[in-house]
Amino acid sequence: MICRRRFLIVTACVLAAVGCSGKSNSSGKGAVLRVGMDLSYPPFEMQDKAGTPDGVSVKLAEALAADLGRPLKIVPMEFSGLIPALKTGNIDLILSSMTATDERRQSIGFSNPYAFTGLALLVRKDSDIQSIEDLKKPGRSITAKAATTGETWAIKNLPGAKRVVFEDQTACVLEVVQGRADAFIYDQLSIYRYAEENKATTRGLLRPFVEESWAIGIAKGNDALLSQVNAFLDEFRKQDGFGKLGERYLRDEKKFLEASGIPFILR
Repeated sequence: MICRRRFLIVTACVLAAVGCSGKSNSSGKGAVLRVGMDLSYPPFEMQDKAGTPDGVSVKLAEALAADLGRPLKIVPMEFSGLIPALKTGNIDLILSSMTATDERRQSIGFSNPYAFTGLALLVRKDSDIQSIEDLKKPGRSITAKAATTGETWAIKNLPGAKRVVFEDQTACVLEVVQGRADAFIYDQLSIYRYAEENKATTRGLLRPFVEESWAIGIAKGNDALLSQVNAFLDEFRKQDGFGKLGERYLRDEKKFLEASGIPFILR
């Protein structure tokens, strides 16, 4: 009962619009929990106007660290550097909207999934592209963010397409907006947002052509931390923590997806 009560207090504190910052509990026990993130992926991983880390994943990390009784340190880096940093021990966890793929499982471990999404397409508004099959036609060009499943999928499944890869996803969007690429392959919610931001020139094909799940990356062999993270995720889900984060950061996306008959990502 004590543990359950502490979790409820932690969750309410982290999810409040104005409240505590997710620091470790009063006991002060435990080493700093270093969580790697690419802070260029709003509303999951980003910075507020003051430059402070913010977003769904940041609040999730705060709740996790508080539940573990460990001070939190967000370690910002490019997405392509997250797995190397975990493997070399420079961070303890990856919490950066990372898809748990079989390829990645060869080098790191993953928690149970906490989000379910898939790959979608951003195309020009006047494009004839209606599905992923249209990108298999000769002469197509695509863009993707480096080290993402979008890039990996394109390499394996669109060998005939010209590929342009960037570290920054906004550069990928610009390729489509300016007509230099036929499509940007990325996750469903991001494609929705970019299509909304560029209504005059783009549209989103939002029904995923590949389904994926996101999980927290953990170094292989760190079974104790893995068990703690999975226990936290189970309890966070029971307390509707993911639903509250969705309402706070993804209200419009949630309404749109549900109206389109597409399940919401956080569940």
